[in-house]
Amino acid sequence: MPLNRAIESNFNTQLSEKAQFVNDTLSRLVAKQTDISSDLEKAIRYTLEAGGKRVRSALVLWCCELVSGRVNRDAEIAAAAIEMVHTYSLVHDDLPAMDDDDFRRGLPTCHKAFDEATALLAGDALLTLAFEVLAKEIDAAPIAVRLIGELAQAAGPAGMIAGQMADLKAENGRGSEEILEYIHINKTAKMFRCAAAMGAICGMASDDDFDRLCEYGLKIGLGFQIADDILDVCASSEHLGKTAGKDAKAGKVTYPTVVGMKKSKQLAEKLADEAVAVLEPFGQKADTLRNFAIALLKRTR
Repeated sequence: MPLNRAIESNFNTQLSEKAQFVNDTLSRLVAKQTDISSDLEKAIRYTLEAGGKRVRSALVLWCCELVSGRVNRDAEIAAAAIEMVHTYSLVHDDLPAMDDDDFRRGLPTCHKAFDEATALLAGDALLTLAFEVLAKEIDAAPIAVRLIGELAQAAGPAGMIAGQMADLKAENGRGSEEILEYIHINKTAKMFRCAAAMGAICGMASDDDFDRLCEYGLKIGLGFQIADDILDVCASSEHLGKTAGKDAKAGKVTYPTVVGMKKSKQLAEKLADEAVAVLEPFGQKADTLRNFAIALLKRTR
């Protein structure tokens, strides 16, 4: 299910615009934190300004647009908050005690650009700052509470942390498709579901639309991680902006190692098809999210 060139070009432009919008919001929110020490602020800005496609943030914004017709301020703050949590997870993942990587987004990782202690604290700062901005910047308390709850659950010990722990325990093991799915759903897919949920909450979605968008987010999140596993095998470090082949070197359990490359590609495509099908009740209004599902499947970095 390829995107034609015109649609692909338009979608890439939309994604770039959303990324810039999120980058501006992040810069503004960090600038408001006047009590942060200069050394820590440098490390925080270094990690946040290193680039990235901001796909989770864009998903927040697009889901809000879908159900309410526009991006509101709550969605803007929620998009920045989930990006802070995602960036914290990358900083910590790259540390020697975890994945031990020297490059991220084409630049030296935070602990290489600064030092391990600073990187650890920068990650801690981004994680806690995400919840601070949701608590302070979202005007309606019930909305703030729901957003904080969704993000905490997705990123916490029954979500992303659970996936990271299972990922570490599975290193150099035989693994199984069941274990692999558990790792990827928790480590990656639940954060995509969270992004969709946060956008739906900010847009005051109905219960049915909320459930649809959460299901969509979970499916594209799992598909995204399968595509990431495939890219780790097929793409170069220069192209990825991070060390290629590190999963195999670290003995990670990945889809290509467990089910093979052919089935991995089939599973990723099946998930994209299922995600697109979930959007049917929204009609043409969901075209951007349909294109998003296909673009994540076809991505090359």
